Amino acid sequence: MSGTALVVGASGIIGNALAKRLLAEGWTVHGLARRSPAEPEGLRPVAADLLDPASLDAALAQVAPSHVFLATWMRNPTEAENIRVNGAMVRNVLAALARHNSVRHVALVTGLKHYLGPFDSYVKAGRMPETPLREEMPRLDVENFYYAQEDEVYAAAERQGFTWSVHRPHTVIGKAVGNAMNLGTTLAVYATICRETGRKFCWPGSQAQWEGLSDVTDARILAEQLLWAATTPEAQNQAFNIVNGDIFRWKWLWPRLAGCFGVDWIGYEGELRPLEAEMAQDAPVWREIAGRHGLAEPELDRLASPWHTDLDLGRPIEVMTDMKNSRRLGFAAFQPTEASFLDLFRELRAGRLIP
Repeated sequence: MSGTALVVGASGIIGNALAKRLLAEGWTVHGLARRSPAEPEGLRPVAADLLDPASLDAALAQVAPSHVFLATWMRNPTEAENIRVNGAMVRNVLAALARHNSVRHVALVTGLKHYLGPFDSYVKAGRMPETPLREEMPRLDVENFYYAQEDEVYAAAERQGFTWSVHRPHTVIGKAVGNAMNLGTTLAVYATICRETGRKFCWPGSQAQWEGLSDVTDARILAEQLLWAATTPEAQNQAFNIVNGDIFRWKWLWPRLAGCFGVDWIGYEGELRPLEAEMAQDAPVWREIAGRHGLAEPELDRLASPWHTDLDLGRPIEVMTDMKNSRRLGFAAFQPTEASFLDLFRELRAGRLIP
């Protein structure tokens, strides 16, 4: 089955991987972002401001998708602002498309903060969620913009008659430039700086994350699940966790990542060593590295998001994710996590984003 897709957030890690997957299956794919995405080849770019209904009405006047994939968000200073802004973006997109009466399915990508709460909220409240994180776990009694986004999709589905799916990845590993949350590329850039300056590749996070079990989500396997849910009747109107399918300990993976860059490493040594502080003075260092190696992106903050990496790796609990909702319906895709990182590093080198 193929159709006409609108990928909202097509320039991000998730949207780019999804657009590639849909195009490979013969879909017509429109990619919506504030700035028209330049890739992948075959994508039909659409530029609009998701917070401006008039901008969306004009940009989507001739776009009548059968399937909508919502894979974007905007970071704000408070959770109240996150709720207002990110809920409005979903509401505005679906309202702009309502006139066509073409939408059959809407897929929303959120994440594990559905269970953990907003960044650090469970730490501040002294509340530690029970793992593995399961799809049937109830919403937390806290403000959470993911809930606002879901509610906008549910309300529009009632009005417009489409089906929906919600997808909750863990940390997403994949290629994008200018992305707000990019652990894989952040670690690649950090390791490159360590190699070029003779520094050690130091673990920035908690003991629980270093020693405990964890998982991540390859953008490609998330794209597979999004396509599967959009084309599988049994998957309609459900929420799905999505991770690679294996588990690991960072104390095993960290030395292997260091080996990819030929750098010495340091593990957990009794305290957090935040990457945001570690890389705070590295913008000119990266510009020098980029100039010397002829790299495509000389601005460090376009590649690295150490604040987000610190939040992921600094959690005081291990985080594992249960995938039974999609597994019982036949979704069997699997991706080895070490290969996710190695594939990303190869892609970054091929794109001249790291030397």
